[in-house]
Amino acid sequence: MKKIIAGAAYVVGDAIDTDQIIPAEHLVYSLSDAEERRYYGRYALSGVPQGQQGLPYGDRPFTAPNAFRSEYAIVVGGSNFGCGSSREHAPFALQEAGCAAVVAESYARIFYRNAVDGGFIVPFESIERLLERVRTGDLLEIDTSLGKLSNRTTGEEFLLKPLGDVADILKAGNVFEFARQAGFMPA
Repeated sequence: MKKIIAGAAYVVGDAIDTDQIIPAEHLVYSLSDAEERRYYGRYALSGVPQGQQGLPYGDRPFTAPNAFRSEYAIVVGGSNFGCGSSREHAPFALQEAGCAAVVAESYARIFYRNAVDGGFIVPFESIERLLERVRTGDLLEIDTSLGKLSNRTTGEEFLLKPLGDVADILKAGNVFEFARQAGFMPA
């Protein structure tokens, strides 16, 4: 896990479910084939309705048509991010698109665990509601050690909830690397 995660924001709403993060029709690609796995990045967040809840997305897709990587490194969501099925592909798709972190008010437990256990993205919880304070395209910076989000576009700063024990897993890379480093599994 990097000390500083920086990049453009992509703002979504409340209750973004795993089928919006990676729609089921795109689960046909191999995770182990480097050429095919790129398609998870192409279709990441493609199920999110544009303009949901009147929030300021505009008509921008997360990943541009025919691209495999997104210009957005940080997703900002509302409550219950990652609800729905227990699809491990959801945080993987975000990572494959180039997303490094999600900042949401709360997470569905299974999405949060999949994100941490696989070391796919850093799931921060916001202390206050950010959906109306951050706009898609704002330049953000997260100091992971301080738990602080800075909006470089507006100059505002927001504290985030501490990662707690999951920080060690994310620093190791994933839950298996953490277990090996901690001596819980053979090297």
